[in-house]
Amino acid sequence: MLDVPLLIGGKSCPARDGRTFERCNPVTGEVVSRVAAATLEDADAAVAAAQAAFPVWAALAPNERRTRLLAAAELMQARASEFIEAAGETGAMANWYGFNVKLAAGMLREAASMTTQINGEVIPSDVPGSFAMALRQPCGVILGIAPWNAPVILATRALAMPLACGNTVVLKASELSPAVHRLIGQVLQDAGLGDGVVNVISNAPVDAPAIVERLIANPAVRRVNFTGSTHVGRIVAELAARHLKPALLELGGKAPFLVLDDADLDAAVDAAAFGAYFNQGQICMSTERLIVDSKVADAFIDKLAAKIATLRAGHPQADDSVLGSLVDASAGVRIKALIDDAVGKGARLVVGGQVDGSIMQPTLLDGVTPSMRLYREESFGPVAVLLRGDGDEDLLSLANDSEFGLSAAIFSRDTGRALALAQRVESGICHINGPTVHDEAQMPFGGVKSSGYGSFGGKASIEQFTQLRWITLQNGPRHYPI
Repeated sequence: MLDVPLLIGGKSCPARDGRTFERCNPVTGEVVSRVAAATLEDADAAVAAAQAAFPVWAALAPNERRTRLLAAAELMQARASEFIEAAGETGAMANWYGFNVKLAAGMLREAASMTTQINGEVIPSDVPGSFAMALRQPCGVILGIAPWNAPVILATRALAMPLACGNTVVLKASELSPAVHRLIGQVLQDAGLGDGVVNVISNAPVDAPAIVERLIANPAVRRVNFTGSTHVGRIVAELAARHLKPALLELGGKAPFLVLDDADLDAAVDAAAFGAYFNQGQICMSTERLIVDSKVADAFIDKLAAKIATLRAGHPQADDSVLGSLVDASAGVRIKALIDDAVGKGARLVVGGQVDGSIMQPTLLDGVTPSMRLYREESFGPVAVLLRGDGDEDLLSLANDSEFGLSAAIFSRDTGRALALAQRVESGICHINGPTVHDEAQMPFGGVKSSGYGSFGGKASIEQFTQLRWITLQNGPRHYPI
């Protein structure tokens, strides 16, 4: 069992009132981590520590910040086994956590490369003798709120570019992966970023609303970034707006995967299976809607069903398990209700649908219609539905018939045809002849519609985590009208 204290001002500490909560393995029920349950006063202390550390961190030369972030990246990879040890919190496969560490370390390296790329500009002024500049400067304390599903990647993303831009950070850990999120904070602390530069708060699930509201309301918190469900994202956005805090939101998705009539079906099947079922479909970019031209739909569904037959969900440590577990048994109950609703209204269950506690087998349905919940609701599980369309315009219409707009994919041998469609898909991300699940540290990552707004990643996120200021220098006399 892992003991998980708070990280405030560079020190490990219990909650002020000594309370803890436990996170259990969803497959075995065994306690994986015993976690400090922060009080409102602990939340205040974390922000105060970040505020106190801000002047020194912001004043560091950019190459010094780069050096420390690169050291953190190396240390994170060196401690990959510790992150994998905590995978029991979510029931994920070890290879998923290993991939998380690799990409998260890459995010720290990419952020390190950005420390000298935070540029301003000189703007011509109409005032004689006035030298006008637009400068980007650190904001202050950034609040990052990260989810459990890709815990190393998404919590590191919440920290990396804010730190590169000269801000200090408070990370509110997920209640479902607190040990992993706390370990990220410890890695950054051990890498020598400085006491209070990164602080990590964990809270009991029942306390989450109060803790989040307290953190957002704190005057020292200048920016908020949140990754998670659209439902909670709306709450975070409302709280941030109430306190006039800019918020960067990366929320839910229901990614469309378009298969045109000239597509390489074997390549499309491999990408669809990966996108729909990797990590049990518990990825914001997961493929949920397979939108296939009617001319090739039957052949595609036969090939995909055969592929799915090779993918088994089970105990993450079992030799024959490919997909691992859902985050908990309640997720299986929720997803099964969506499947039952669709089947009860006439959809055909092609394969899968079996649920045993938190273990759910990969599922494919055909004949899903707008009257069924699965047509619109995000399953966030190993479920894909096949929707048939006649021609490119019909496929595009089906793809855009969703409140979500995060990731999308298009498969076609005619890349010009696919590119023309990609520019009309209502999503922040679209891949041609590649899966919907894809991330690189330097790429702009963000959605539209109910998938959020703003972008993480490389240069795109500099705007989110700096304050643009107009500064002038008057050379010589200036005329005034009075």
